[in-house]
This record gives sequence, structure tokens and C-alpha cells, in this order.
Amino acid sequence: MPEGDTVWNTARVLHRALAGARITKSDFRVPQLATTDLSGWTVRESASRGKHLLLRLSAPDRSPAGRPAPDALWTLHSHLRMDGAWRAYAPGERWGGRPAHLIRVVLHSPGAVAVGYHLHEMTVLPTAEEDRLVGHLGPDLLGPDWDPAEAVRRLADHPEQTIGEALLDQHNLAGVGNLYKCEVLFLRGVSPWTPVGAVPDLPGMVALAQRLLAANRGRWTQSSTGSLHRGQTSYVYGRRAQPCRRCGTAIRKEELGERVTYWCPVCQPEHPDRPEPG
Repeated sequence: MPEGDTVWNTARVLHRALAGARITKSDFRVPQLATTDLSGWTVRESASRGKHLLLRLSAPDRSPAGRPAPDALWTLHSHLRMDGAWRAYAPGERWGGRPAHLIRVVLHSPGAVAVGYHLHEMTVLPTAEEDRLVGHLGPDLLGPDWDPAEAVRRLADHPEQTIGEALLDQHNLAGVGNLYKCEVLFLRGVSPWTPVGAVPDLPGMVALAQRLLAANRGRWTQSSTGSLHRGQTSYVYGRRAQPCRRCGTAIRKEELGERVTYWCPVCQPEHPDRPEPG
């Protein structure tokens, strides 16, 4: 599943391609938006909120001063989930990102064509009502609203929840996915099954999560080790049965909630309250 930095990068690609441009043609290939026509609309900006992507637009109707009226500001919302993607192409360039049957929307402008593949939760709504879709999210690790104290408070509100599940809960902090969950817990030496209330330094864990996402912002190769070489970018994630980079013990993989988790049983000793597997 794309992490917060991937969605941030995607938003930046769309912003560079479309910001300030007028849409000349739109083609929605999802039932709920099949009759929506954004021709003549202007792209104001592309932004991310956690794992949500927000393409903000102004409708053609304008006030006498030439500025968008408040009721003419709209947002095209999409969520990448595990397999969604946006690609930007030059006019006339072949669309080679994904198979054509996965296309959900195409936005044409004079300088670029934006194609959305396998997008989810697509909605067009007034920009003033974005909170209907993203207002439940915790502080965004890569957003202007980042508030580490609030993220810690939200985590601490559920002391019995495992820290592995709590870090993935977007109500607590927005942007952490399974990769960063596993890597942060390894670097802090905490078992994924440790109850939040037993984690010794929640502020330190939250700060590390933000630093890792911020360090990978602006590039597509995600690394928690500092290396960008294939096979060297993670400590535990995706490394089942391979030796721990610190102690040499075989990395383990197991389900935690609805997701798998990777961890080192030596560097991340199990909490005594962990339930028996299975």
C-alpha cells in the first residue's frame, strides 16, 4: 500500500503538470462520476492529506472581480489504496503506466494529460466540505498541520491496542503504512505486539516516523537504512528469514490484525502480554 510519502510525491507530480491549467476534456470511467464534465475548470493545486489525494479546482463560473466565488471551488478526491496510481504524460505521449482497463479518469490540459489508474473513493465535492472525507484523520506527518503532541495524545488514548496496529490507524497519525510501521518499530526496539500503554517513549517513536517519511519525500525509492541499493533499503520489511542487519537472527513474518508484520525476535523482544499466535 502506498505510504504517505508516495501520495505526497504523487500530489507533487500532478501539481507540476496541471496547476494553473484549464482542463480541456475530462473522461471519468467510474459509474458515480460517469456524467461529470470538468471541461473549462481550472486546476488550482494538488495536495495530499495522509493517504488521500486532493485535486482542487475552480469551476468556470466566476465573480465580477474575476476570482473564483466560494461556491465555485471544488475538489476531486481519490485514494490510491494498495494499487492506485496517477501518471502525467505530455500531449500525444503514449500512456504506458498501467493496462488501459484500469484507467478510472483522464484529465486533458494544453500542456499535460493526467491519467488515474485503479483509483478508489473518487468523489467531486465542494472544497469547503473536504473534512467530510479527511476530517477524521490524525495529524499528517508530511502536512502543514503536523502536530506531534496531538499524534502522541491520540495514540495514548488507546493503551490496550498493540503499537503495530495503532501506528497504522490513520485516526492517530496520517501517513504511516506497513513498511514504515515495521521499520520504526525495529529502530526503536519495540515488538509490534507491545500495548501502546507499555511503549516507553511514544514521542520518540512518533518523531522517528515523521523523520523517515520526510527523508523519503521527493523520491520514489523508500529507504530506512540510508541506502538506495536494491535489497538494502530496509531493516526488516520484506526480509522474512533473512538475517537481521544488527544481530544476524532470522527476520520473522506474521499477521498482526489484518496486515503482516516483519520483526526481529532478538532486537524486538516480545512483550509478556502478547497473546498466543493463532
